[in-house]
Amino acid sequence: MSRQERVVRELLGAHGRTYADEAGIRLKDTPQPLYRLLVLSHLLSARIRGSIALATARALHEAGLRDPRRMAGATWQERVDALGQGGYRRYDERTATQLGQAAELLNERWGGDLRRLRREADGEVPELRHLLQAFPGMGPAGADIFLREAQRVWPEAAPYLDAKALQGAERLKLPADPGRLAELAGSTDPAVLAAALVRAAVDKDVAQDVLRRAG
Repeated sequence: MSRQERVVRELLGAHGRTYADEAGIRLKDTPQPLYRLLVLSHLLSARIRGSIALATARALHEAGLRDPRRMAGATWQERVDALGQGGYRRYDERTATQLGQAAELLNERWGGDLRRLRREADGEVPELRHLLQAFPGMGPAGADIFLREAQRVWPEAAPYLDAKALQGAERLKLPADPGRLAELAGSTDPAVLAAALVRAAVDKDVAQDVLRRAG
């Protein structure tokens, strides 16, 4: 086994969990889990700790705001309160507005079903990324987060290893080529690989620990 293979093995062993899994989203190619992933991607894309974004995604679900119909039908204050419950206070007012607007857009343009957005993109990943950015608050970073996670159920996107994931690969002294990284990971779900690489990118202690254990 090469050193790069050992690094990937250690990385996946310690950090091989998607952000959707951590937020309690059992991701399937069905409307509600995909919508919850869209909301999670929006929350994670802000300059706020990932742990707060994950807690807030769970709080929104617990408050019943788990599909675009309920999100759009909630009052602005109800959305603010749910965001605050998760600790998402720095951006709560703006985010409450954006979540309402995004839910309305999803309902009006795609019938509340992100699979229709996928069909509109016709298998073209750049178009998928472009369409996702139509949602208020979903810039390039949010679209990348969504596609990194959604590649588990939308295989046309795989291997989706964006600039943030490749930054993690660089920190781990791994190739900056998505195809080669996928080869090193073998049969591992590419969404799991992407999430693990992102954790190495955002936390230098993760990268240092993996490199130490790989020897």
